[in-house]
Amino acid sequence: MTPAIEEARRLLRLAMRDEDTFELLLPLPTAPLSAIGFHAQQAVEKSLKAACVLRGLEIRRTHDLAAIAQSLLDEGATLPMPPDDFRQLNPFAVQYRYDDELQSSMTLEELRMAMRRVMAWARQLT
Repeated sequence: MTPAIEEARRLLRLAMRDEDTFELLLPLPTAPLSAIGFHAQQAVEKSLKAACVLRGLEIRRTHDLAAIAQSLLDEGATLPMPPDDFRQLNPFAVQYRYDDELQSSMTLEELRMAMRRVMAWARQLT
């Protein structure tokens, strides 16, 4: 197994940890959307970064999912959703955790679907 595949699989294991946390928080009536969404965003970010590793791209220290997705597109990757859809997840990385007045345009089910779609896509790459 190549180092790139090993690193991509490590990132996907970390993404699965975020997915598990998302699912654990989901049924809790007092769990804030910002905390649940953070784990969806993190799972997607790690999945995208796993795809970057497999393509030999530098893993940028950014939470901007649209930028990471665009760098994959620039390298010829076919993404599981358009780059603008990734942008909707961006605020969960920082903004929603530090500003209690912002409202998300995404529902919990939309977060779950996006997370699962991107993770399944990344898993099939390895």
